[in-house]
Amino acid sequence: MKFILCLLLIACVAISCSNNHEASTASTAPSEKYDINKDTTVYTGEMKRYWLVLLQKGLNRNQDSISAEKIQAAHMANINRLAKEGKLVMAGPIGVEDDLRGIFLMNCADSSEVENFVKTDSAVITGRLVMKYYPWWTMKGKYVFK
Repeated sequence: MKFILCLLLIACVAISCSNNHEASTASTAPSEKYDINKDTTVYTGEMKRYWLVLLQKGLNRNQDSISAEKIQAAHMANINRLAKEGKLVMAGPIGVEDDLRGIFLMNCADSSEVENFVKTDSAVITGRLVMKYYPWWTMKGKYVFK
């Protein structure tokens, strides 16, 4: 159940992020009323595969506070690098009461590329976090929420 809830949360956040980007670029053009019925890109029927990465508590979480802060800073730098490279679509912590600590939604060709990118993360390298990943498909096109 939590896994399905995570997927729904990811989809909503990813779609809202892409809509915010579209809204900011559209504001420079003359405004025109959007008609979903005329938009041929909404439902193309073509699917795109992404990778859902679940970051869970690792076995090595006994670092002192200074070391943990350094690991976290490097973790955030790695997230920003992957996002700039277009490999990380979104990332964030999960506020649940179990071992799940965060998620990544990645745009990678295959599972080995996902593993290679996640293994560059300091929290994974040090064992503070472990990853599990799953292929996740969504339909290409625009999604409009009002």
